Amino acid sequence: MGQFVTRIDAELAAAVDELVEKGVFDSRSDAVRTALAEVVDRERREEIGRQIIEGYKRFPETEEEIEAAHQNAIRMVNEEPW
Repeated sequence: MGQFVTRIDAELAAAVDELVEKGVFDSRSDAVRTALAEVVDRERREEIGRQIIEGYKRFPETEEEIEAAHQNAIRMVNEEPW
C-alpha cells in the first residue's frame, strides 16, 4: 500500500476534523483516501468523455443514424405506461 505525506493549512485540517467528528469520515486518512479516489474517478470519467467526443469528431453520425435514434426514442417514449 502506498503512503502520502503532505502538509495542509490549519483551516483545511480543521474542516476535515469537523467532518470526522460529524461521522462523515472515519478518520483524516479516510477523508483523504475518499477525496483522492473521487478526484481520480472524475479525471478518468472526463478522459473517457474526451475520447468519446474525439471519436464522434473522427467518425460523425450519419443522417440515417440520427434519424434511427430519433425514431427509436419516439418508440420508447410511446411504449412507456404513463
